[in-house]
Amino acid sequence: MAQADRFAHSIDNCHAKTATEILVALHSNADVGLSQQEADQRLSIHGRNALRMRKPVNPFRLLLNQFENPVVWLLSAAALVAFVFGEWQEGTAVLAVLVINAGIGFITEMRAMRSMEALRALGNLTTRVRRDGRALPVAAEELVPGDIVILEGGDIVAADLRLVKGSNLSVDESALTGESVPVSKSSEPVSAECVIGDRSSMIFKGTAITRGSGIGVVVATGMQSELGQISRLVEEAAPEHSPLERQLERLSGQLVWFTLLIVTLIGVVGVFAGRAPYLMIESAIALAVAAIPEGLPIVATMALARGMWRMARKNALIERLSAVETLGATTVIFTDKTGTLTENNMRLRELDLPDGFVELNPETSTFVLGTQPINIDQMPAMDQALKALILCNNAELGADQTKNTGDPLELAFLEAGLLVGRQKADLLLQYPRVGEVAFDSESKKMATVHQDGDAFLVCVKGAPETLLDHSTQIAVNGSISPLDQSGREQWLVRTNEMAARGMRVLAVASKHTADRQEDAYDNLTFLGLLGLYDPPRPDVREAIEDCQQAGIRVLMITGDHAVTAKSIATTIGIAGEEDTVMEGRNLKPAKDLSVAELKEIRRATVFARVSPAQKLELVSIYQADGEIVAMTGDGVNDAPALKKADIGIAMGLRGTQVAREAAVMVLRDDAFATIISAIREGRVIFRNIQRFVMYLLSCNLSEVLVVGMAILVGLPLPLLPLQILFLNLVTDVFPAFALGLGEEGEHVLRSEPRDPRKPIFTGHMWVETIAYSLSITLATLGALAIARLVLLMDKQEAVTVSFLTLALAQLWHVFNMRDRGSNWISNAVTRNYFIWAALALSGGLLLAAVYLPSLAAILQLSAPTGQAWLLILTMSALPLVFGQVGKMVSVMLYRRKKGS
Repeated sequence: MAQADRFAHSIDNCHAKTATEILVALHSNADVGLSQQEADQRLSIHGRNALRMRKPVNPFRLLLNQFENPVVWLLSAAALVAFVFGEWQEGTAVLAVLVINAGIGFITEMRAMRSMEALRALGNLTTRVRRDGRALPVAAEELVPGDIVILEGGDIVAADLRLVKGSNLSVDESALTGESVPVSKSSEPVSAECVIGDRSSMIFKGTAITRGSGIGVVVATGMQSELGQISRLVEEAAPEHSPLERQLERLSGQLVWFTLLIVTLIGVVGVFAGRAPYLMIESAIALAVAAIPEGLPIVATMALARGMWRMARKNALIERLSAVETLGATTVIFTDKTGTLTENNMRLRELDLPDGFVELNPETSTFVLGTQPINIDQMPAMDQALKALILCNNAELGADQTKNTGDPLELAFLEAGLLVGRQKADLLLQYPRVGEVAFDSESKKMATVHQDGDAFLVCVKGAPETLLDHSTQIAVNGSISPLDQSGREQWLVRTNEMAARGMRVLAVASKHTADRQEDAYDNLTFLGLLGLYDPPRPDVREAIEDCQQAGIRVLMITGDHAVTAKSIATTIGIAGEEDTVMEGRNLKPAKDLSVAELKEIRRATVFARVSPAQKLELVSIYQADGEIVAMTGDGVNDAPALKKADIGIAMGLRGTQVAREAAVMVLRDDAFATIISAIREGRVIFRNIQRFVMYLLSCNLSEVLVVGMAILVGLPLPLLPLQILFLNLVTDVFPAFALGLGEEGEHVLRSEPRDPRKPIFTGHMWVETIAYSLSITLATLGALAIARLVLLMDKQEAVTVSFLTLALAQLWHVFNMRDRGSNWISNAVTRNYFIWAALALSGGLLLAAVYLPSLAAILQLSAPTGQAWLLILTMSALPLVFGQVGKMVSVMLYRRKKGS
C-alpha cells in the first residue's frame, strides 16, 4: 500500500487518463472510497493537505515596528536633546516611556496575531468524503490521494481532483486561472497538451463549485496541488489598514505637526524676549511630551481587540477590522428567512395530494388523513410522492440522526420517510441511481434518474409553478389523467393557500421512460404539493424590534413563495398587514427602473422569489441612496451580493464555503439575533473610541496650554518634562484604557446609526475638547497663582500644587466623558468598574510620587501641606463641575430647540 501511496503524487497527466485508470492507480473505489485505516496511512506519508504555513513573524522585527512612528521619532529627539544638555533624568524618563510603550504595543500585537490565528482555526473547512462506504464530513487538511470527494454547488474544492462523474457541473476557476466565467466540467479525458484552463476533467484546489454536483478522486494535496505550486511564487500582500486605523494615524500625524508649530512659536517668542537657550530647549521638550497622547494607538488596539473577542463570544466572527466600524453605521439589513429568522428545523407538515390532504400530527409524529392515522401501504399516492422525494435527494441521515449531512429540506423528506417505514438505502437498492440533473437556482428544480427494471424512473422536485409548467399528467386514484391549464391554475391556488399558512411549498413529480437520455423534465406526472414548516426563532421578534428602535430597516429577501414569506414576515414583525411584497418576476434591472418604480421598491419590506442577480441589484439600489447595507447569505449564488454589501454576513452552520469567503462576518449560530448583538458591539466600540480619544486629547491639550501660557506670560515652568511624562502614563493611559473597555446600556440601540462619512472626531467634539482643556488649564494655573501669590509657597511647593491639581483634574475629568443626557450618577462611565480600578491605581501612584522620597526627588516634588491639599482638591474639582453644568445646559438648550 505504501508503494501505491508514494506513486499517487507522481501520476502524470491525470486529465488525459480515464477516471477508471486513475482509480486503479490510486487503489481507490468510487463507490466505497478508502478505508479509514488506509487514509491514516496515506496521511502519514503525504502529510496534511495544507499550503505552506505563513512564516511566523520575527519577534525582533515586530519590536522594531513599534518605533516606526512619527510620535516615537519626536519623543526620541526630545530625549536626545535632554542628554545633550545634561538632563539625564528627563532623557532617561523619555526613553523609559518609549520602552514601556513599545513593550505594551509588542505584547498587544503578539496577542492580536495569536487571536486571529485562533479565529481562523474556528473556521477550518470540511469536505464530504466517502470512506468505508459512507459519506462523512472530513477536515479538508486530512484529505489524502485516493479519497473520494462528493461535490455540490457552493463547495470550495480542497484538493486537486480527477472528476469521476458529474451532473451539470460548473466551476469558478478565477482564483487559479483568472477566467471570470465559470467553466463546465466533464469526466471525459482531454488531450495531454491542454493547459490548466482547458483541463475540463480536473477540478483544482481553491476553486469553487458554482453549479451541479459530482464525485472526484483526490490526485494531489497541499503543496503538490496546482495552487500549491503557484503559492511558492506569491509574496504575501501587506495587511490592509482599516479606515479607523488610518484616521488615528492621521490624527497622530496632525498632532506631531501641531507640536512642531507650538515649539517653533514658543522658541521665537522666547528668543525675542531674551530667554535663556536652555530654558527654551527644556520648554520645547515639555511641550513635545505634553502634546502627544502616547497611549492613543495602544488604547485603540486594545479596545478593538477586546470588542472583536466579545463579538466572537457572541457567535459573530469578524474577518476584517474595518467591519467593526461599519457595523455601527448599518442602516439596512437584507436577511434571508430559513435558518436565520427561523430555527432551520424543517419538517414535512402537509401533503396536498390528488387523493387527499395529509397532515403530520406533531404530538404523535404520525401522518393523518382527516383524523385517521395513515397506513402508507393503503395510500399509493402518498407512497409514490414520498418515494420520489426520498430518491431525488442528496442528503444523508446519520446513524443516530445527530450527524445528518445535506440540505435541511432534503433531510426533512428523509425523516418523513422514516415515519412511514421508507428508507433511502432500501429504495436505492430497488431503484439504483444512474443519473442526476443537479438543482439549478434559476430554474428551481432538480431531477434524479433511477433504473427500474428495463426502464428508467425519473424523480423530480422543485418550485410548484415550475413543475406544473412541465407536467402534462396527474396521478389520481392510482391512475394517470391529463393535466390541462385549468388544472394547473387550481393547483397554483392550492399552493397559495398552503403558503398563506406559513409553509414552504414544493412540488413533486415523476415519470417512467425507456430512454435514459430523454429530457428529465419533459411530460412529467404531477404527484402533489408539500408543505414544510420551519418555526421562527423564539428571540427573533425581539431582535427585529431592537433593529427598528435602532433606526435599522430589516428587509426579508428569500427564494420562497411570496405568500409564505409574507406570513413569516408578519409573524415576526418585519412586515405589517398592509406592507408590500415584491416578487422577483416584477423586478426590472436597476437601469430600467423609473422613479416611481424605485419608490415602490423602497417601500417593500419583503422580496420573494428573488434571483441571485436581483439580490445584487437590490444592494446596489439601496447603496445608491446612501444606505449602509448588511446582507445575509448562505449559498454560492449569494457570494456576489455578500461581497457587494457593506457588511456581508455568512451563515457558519449551513453556509457554503464560497459564501463564508465572500463575507466579512460569519455567524457561528446562524441566528438573526446575533447580527443585532454584533451591531450593538460595533456601536459600543466606536463610542468607546470616541470617548478615550476625547479624553486623551483634552488631557494632553491642557498640558500644552498650561506650559505654553506660562511661558508666554513670563511665569516659570509650572510642570517639568519628567512630571508631564509621569502624568501621561498615570492620568492618561489607565483611565483611557478603562474608557476603551467600557460597556453601554441598551440605549445604544435606541439612537439612529452614525454617518460613516463623518470623521471619528467631529467639529462638535473638537469644541468640547477645547472647552474641557481650557477649564483644566485655568484651574491649574489658578492653583499655581494662588500658591505663589496668596499662600507664598516656594517654587517646588507651587510646582507640586500645579502638578497635583492638573493630575487630579484629569482623573476627575473621566466623569465628563458620559453621554449628554445620561444620568450624572448612573451612566456608562460610573458603571464601568475598570474606571474605578484605574482611578484607584492612578491615585495610589500620585500619592507615591509625593510621599515616596526617592520618586519625589526624581520628579522634584514635595509633600503638600494640609492647606495645599485643600487648594489642590478644590481647584481640581472645578473642571468636573464645569463639565457637568455644561452638559446640563446643553441638554436644556437641545430640548428647548427640539420643542420649538
